[in-house]
Amino acid sequence: MREFFAPLEASLKALVANLSERPRAILMISGHWEEADVAIMGADKPPMIYDYSGFPPHTYEIQYNAPGAQDIAARTLDLFSAAGIKAHTDPARGFDHGLYAPMEVMYPEADMPIFQVSMLKSYDPADHIAIGRALRPLRDEGILIVGSGLSFHNLRLPRGAGTGPSAEFDAWLYDAMNAPPKARLDAMLNWETAPAARICHEEEDHLVPLFVALGAAEDEPAERIYHHTSEMTGITVSNYKFG
Repeated sequence: MREFFAPLEASLKALVANLSERPRAILMISGHWEEADVAIMGADKPPMIYDYSGFPPHTYEIQYNAPGAQDIAARTLDLFSAAGIKAHTDPARGFDHGLYAPMEVMYPEADMPIFQVSMLKSYDPADHIAIGRALRPLRDEGILIVGSGLSFHNLRLPRGAGTGPSAEFDAWLYDAMNAPPKARLDAMLNWETAPAARICHEEEDHLVPLFVALGAAEDEPAERIYHHTSEMTGITVSNYKFG
């Protein structure tokens, strides 16, 4: 199974290798945490959350013991307050697999301070772009902001049914990400009008982290750093980096 994900693994390792300097910490928005209001992980030693079912026993014994980032979480709460965004710190929240799956590849030593910010249950694009804008100053303070999701996420489709739709949506996403800033913003605000949008994202929980990342780097160019069509499933997916 690891061979199946080898291209993605290589891309995540390259992302870290190509950073100009080691981040102070990582702020991650995962497609697996949503709340009515924005929540900020505040634990010093976040526990594990095994937010899946039906997997082999060893997947419920995974440990990723990276430290939290309480000081930066407090700074993040202040940024949200200044932006007029209702938010709170959650001292009990742990790492979900949207975090520890990529982080195990990116920083296998688990020595990078990391914390999460939740999505909103509304999934509203404008609200999540505003969240990203509020987080923008952290990038100048050495914090790497990572959106952990998927450009195609519809597990209800029978095998093969996502081949065409994922390719169509991926092509649209590429054009949108490479458009001038205002056109890119308009495209993401109206993402549901994209080809096969609701086939690829019956629910957009895995697309929402991209809205936050875009808000944090609104005027900066996007670079596609991963583009892959699976021989097994036929699904096409992509990752982007800003700045």
